[in-house]
Amino acid sequence: MNPLKSSSAPPGRAPNRRGHADLELVVPAFNEAARLPATLAEVTGFLSAKPWHTRVVVVDNGSTDDTAAIVDARGWDVEVVVVGCSRPGKGAAVRRGIAGSTARLVGFIDADLSTPVPTLNQAIAELEAGATAAIASRHAPGAELTHPQPLLRRLGGSVFRLLARRLVPGIHDTQCGFKIFDRVAVQQALHRCQVNGFAFDVELLRQLRRAGGRIAEIPVTWTDDARSTFRPLRDGRAAFTDLLRLYRADRLGTSQAGAR
Repeated sequence: MNPLKSSSAPPGRAPNRRGHADLELVVPAFNEAARLPATLAEVTGFLSAKPWHTRVVVVDNGSTDDTAAIVDARGWDVEVVVVGCSRPGKGAAVRRGIAGSTARLVGFIDADLSTPVPTLNQAIAELEAGATAAIASRHAPGAELTHPQPLLRRLGGSVFRLLARRLVPGIHDTQCGFKIFDRVAVQQALHRCQVNGFAFDVELLRQLRRAGGRIAEIPVTWTDDARSTFRPLRDGRAAFTDLLRLYRADRLGTSQAGAR
């Protein structure tokens, strides 16, 4: 029996929505032509051995290389499609990919595959057990770092986690690029999200938690990829700016709630 199958009929297709699947994995991609062939080969090879109806959705986030052509030019072990996203930012790309899904479960993974693909087994088990989101974690008890990030990124990440934990209590790692969701819940949460940059994950998890969803954190063995497109000074500054926006919005919401 397929554990992902729902007893209800698939939802009707809205404009720009893809056909039904049990699981869709979104891969945000900005100039990832060099990494995508190996990434897609590993991901689709893993998925092809599962009894699920799956689809991989590469969101081309304004690439100037051959990202889209690389995907279209090859045959893969499961269906792979490319959609475009002209708005910059990881959050915009993930939102674009998830918004078009009609799958029961949908999630996103980073193109560098720093999180092992088999993590998907435990993620789906958590969702089947009632979680709204199952997220990989590099800092939860039991996690391991086989190739740590450079010192500057580690220091910045420590401060970011400290601040993010006040917005999403109990979560050790909001930023690991491997998250799977109940599709209906995450689409509803995305309607309430405003951030498009690297702090996108914090706002999304906060919205899911506010709606009563349970977030399962999965410790993983994680390997840093030195080819990361994240630039500590430019992107780090933007991520902290987005966090401050979330803090201000949170204080404003608390003040308005107290005034009613």
